[in-house]
Amino acid sequence: MASLHPATATPPPRHSLAPSLRASSLSWSASIAVSRILPPPRLELHSPAPAHGNRQQSLLVCAAWTRRSRGEAEQRPNRKSWKQRTDMYMRPFLLNVFFSKRFVHAKVMHRGTSKVIAVATTNAKDLRLTLPSLVDDNACRTIGRLIAERSMDADVFALAYEPKKNERIEGKLGIIIDTIKEHGIIFV
Repeated sequence: MASLHPATATPPPRHSLAPSLRASSLSWSASIAVSRILPPPRLELHSPAPAHGNRQQSLLVCAAWTRRSRGEAEQRPNRKSWKQRTDMYMRPFLLNVFFSKRFVHAKVMHRGTSKVIAVATTNAKDLRLTLPSLVDDNACRTIGRLIAERSMDADVFALAYEPKKNERIEGKLGIIIDTIKEHGIIFV
């Protein structure tokens, strides 16, 4: 008597069974239904469409940050959000820039260990003696170039910058960040 497939109640195809194990066989392996397992679907990364003739292929890196609801924040006011807990690991190297009346300071820090990776300041002896002005746009370009070179020497190729409240990335700060980008460092 032929064995039936339990789900569809149709006999399995004859070519899938071994020649010695036909449907009329009395062995236990003939009663096992033959099923095919499909391979898992392949994941593919899609690059964004080039914007206005820009042919450079780049992958878009996005992180999905979730925000706590008001009710959850009221119940646990001291609990950090998902972004606060994971941002240190997603963007570990942070750029800090400080402008005083006389100098420009910039440093790259590792957020987890607070280790300073690269430092550049116009107060350094070599820059103080060579630059005509220590706070103008040319000094900002020099600081950006030095930060980029020193970061790459330390094998850091991606930085993050978090502007303070109501701070715009323009003027001298914009010059420093643009110069760092021009020298091969990406901002995430």
